[in-house]
Amino acid sequence: MELAYYSDYAVRLVNTEEPSRGQDSLTSVEAVRELFGANQSAARRASDADVTRFRSVRGRLRAVFEAADGGDETLAVDLLNSLLLEFPVSPQISGHDHRAEDGSPLWHMHLADHPSNATAGFAAIAAMGLAFHLTEYGVDRLGLCEAAPCRNAYLDTSTNRSRRYCSDRCATRANVAAYRARKRLEADRSASTGLTADSAQRTTASGER
Repeated sequence: MELAYYSDYAVRLVNTEEPSRGQDSLTSVEAVRELFGANQSAARRASDADVTRFRSVRGRLRAVFEAADGGDETLAVDLLNSLLLEFPVSPQISGHDHRAEDGSPLWHMHLADHPSNATAGFAAIAAMGLAFHLTEYGVDRLGLCEAAPCRNAYLDTSTNRSRRYCSDRCATRANVAAYRARKRLEADRSASTGLTADSAQRTTASGER
């Protein structure tokens, strides 16, 4: 498993909450376990106590995205470094579940965690994955969706650093809203121009009399 894959752990956790909408899906141990995806052995370590711990880590990860999105590169790095120090991992070379056509191992980097609880394990992987993404691609590749009221986190992997929304759905919604706003502005301008022209005609007619 490549290190880049682990950055998605951070995005998945941050996006379990939508503060502007008052929505939070991280309310049970089952929700915590779903965040681990295919890593079932790690998910089985989760307990009810991890719900509160996961929420705490979520807030700290969101702060990293907020700092990056706001252009405060140093703060984003400092916040992420504090997570890396608190939740360390051990990089290891692995090939046990990836094989070439001839049966030989396809060696790759794997992050091995040795946590005291499920939160520590998830936080370690999420922080390391996000750190890898930040250092490899730049702080400006960490963003928050611009389609109000959504503020979901995303990782910009576009070739020209142009991503602004967390999903195609939000991009479409924002484009439709912008289109409607332009149409309203054009209609207002048209109405204002019509009123001005009408007023001018009345003034001219009055002067002629």
